[in-house]
Amino acid sequence: MVTRSFTKLAAAVGGLGLSLFAGAGIASADPAIDSAINTTCSYPQVVAALNAQSPAAAAKFNNSAMAQGWLRSFLASPPPQRAQMAQQAEGMPGAAQYIGLIGQIAGTCNSF
Repeated sequence: MVTRSFTKLAAAVGGLGLSLFAGAGIASADPAIDSAINTTCSYPQVVAALNAQSPAAAAKFNNSAMAQGWLRSFLASPPPQRAQMAQQAEGMPGAAQYIGLIGQIAGTCNSF
């Protein structure tokens, strides 16, 4: 059974993916989330950055088909939909612990 922590991780990773797609400027209160919403990184780039930045979080992500599906959906969505997805994810208990990681991944995924 997939737990909420995996969903939160997926949301955070999705948020990170958004930060890597430099697209339309969707405003939010958190620069890490903004950069995730506007990311230009691909799914493989985001996953590679996640593996490099946080092997423990990457292990959880890699074992969750739900988290992987969420990230794929997030990255395939236009920025306004990503903003909505990120906002929903931010409201989940425990998601805040991944915001810093999202910012790190968003800042480095173009290198992968």
